[in-house]
Amino acid sequence: MKNLEVNCEGMNCPMPIVELTKASRQLQSGQRIEVTATDLAFKPDLEAWARRMGHEIETFELIDDVQRAVICIGA
Repeated sequence: MKNLEVNCEGMNCPMPIVELTKASRQLQSGQRIEVTATDLAFKPDLEAWARRMGHEIETFELIDDVQRAVICIGA
């Protein structure tokens, strides 16, 4: 289940994480964001961001050139 979708396709680093940060501020703990991105650095950036912010990456998949992740917002 997702509470918010963020499309970052076509954006280059650091913009996907900037947009994800903005979106995460709209949600409360336990809510979820689904984000799509095409930036090659997105996965390691996402992992570092989630670890630093206390969020959990529930799913991550790569379909063709599009990366899709569902993140659960932490406390």
